[in-house]
Amino acid sequence: MIPDSRSPNPFATGAVITVSALNLAVAQLLERNIPLTWVSGEISNFTRAASGHWYFTLKDSTAQVKAVMFRGRAQYADFAPREGDKVEVRALVSLYAPRGDYQINVEAIRRAGVGNLYEAFLQLKAKLAAEGLFDTEHKRVIPPFIRCIGIVTSPQAAALRDILTTLQRRAPHVAVILYPTPVQGEGAAEKIAQAIATASAREECDVLLVCRGGGSIEDLWSFNAEIVARTIFHCSMPVISGVGHETDFTMADFAADVRAATPTAAAELAAGARADWLEQLQRHQAHLQRSMHRQLTTQTQTLDWTARRLLSPMASIASKRLQLQSCSQRLRYASHMPLQNAQSRLAQLQTRLLGNQPDTATLHLHLDAAQHRLTASMQHHLQQQQRGITALRGQLELLNPQRTLERGYAILRDQQGKLIRSSKQLHPNSLINITTATDTAEVGISTVQAALSENNE
Repeated sequence: MIPDSRSPNPFATGAVITVSALNLAVAQLLERNIPLTWVSGEISNFTRAASGHWYFTLKDSTAQVKAVMFRGRAQYADFAPREGDKVEVRALVSLYAPRGDYQINVEAIRRAGVGNLYEAFLQLKAKLAAEGLFDTEHKRVIPPFIRCIGIVTSPQAAALRDILTTLQRRAPHVAVILYPTPVQGEGAAEKIAQAIATASAREECDVLLVCRGGGSIEDLWSFNAEIVARTIFHCSMPVISGVGHETDFTMADFAADVRAATPTAAAELAAGARADWLEQLQRHQAHLQRSMHRQLTTQTQTLDWTARRLLSPMASIASKRLQLQSCSQRLRYASHMPLQNAQSRLAQLQTRLLGNQPDTATLHLHLDAAQHRLTASMQHHLQQQQRGITALRGQLELLNPQRTLERGYAILRDQQGKLIRSSKQLHPNSLINITTATDTAEVGISTVQAALSENNE
């Protein structure tokens, strides 16, 4: 049954009410007076029901509250909570009437603190993107031949060992310069930016790697600092960012010229494998040798063929003079005969044209008469169609459901958009959509009572 806010207060008359009526009134009071809000706490007694609903207790050091997150909301959560997790939930305070239990209905859930960090991350990203720091037109191409690579990371980081191992395996000929800096902790962002600025000022390297291993969002937060992004953008050499794992994205990744999924991948992007270069060089050498041999053979054959065709100048001039005389005679004949043939053909066509010229005056009279009849017929048909459309418009207006809604009726649909034709389609703790003549509203169902006519039956 849909609660009616216009119904009289059951406590005003002093009459005795049932427990169900009491719980329903308390539930309505909580839902109307406490808005949807964020609540933080620790997960306890977490249970995932077979229906897909989540049931758990949210607690802090001095209090706790029962919580439920229905399957329709839980399926959109980006993680599965566990016992002891610190979380923040967006919930509506309610009362489970059958047991009289006070609880919160959770609409969304996130890890504690992540919401604020992510919001700050998005705000800074939007600001820097608006300034053009992430535009592709500013991205520089990594040079194909690298002689020196700079690395900005911590000397104690496992990422440094992975990078050095990869470079030793792929390109032992490439020099490496380390610009040491802390990669997390207080003041780490400023020190990272200073190390990048130092590498940019010295211009000792062909490309600069800004790297660290994986970690939580808090561990990687130094690479989300605005000063780090701006320093990377203004660096004098191309920058490859390899921060965290493949799923981690930081401001350093967006500002860098190339983003690598891991520090090891950054090292692979910075320097091609020496064995690949040597193999490619050998292929080019073999191809060049084959091309030179083929070109030399072709030119030798061309020289022999040209030498056989070489004639004396006097013989060549005499041959060309004979060809010129022959062409001159053919040209005179070709220009005179077509003209005579064309003049004769033109005279014949003029004679035939005069004999076949039609009487256009009579045809114009017939055409005018036919056009007049066609215009009259089209006007008559158009008038008939307009009268038919007017009649159909009146019939359609009589069947317009909008007129029914304007008389005070409403259309009920469930969350899947199906029409509700009976109270049997209504279920407690569900939502329905009500469409009136002017708008649509979403209404929650607390309880369902059968209609009076059904009770009499």
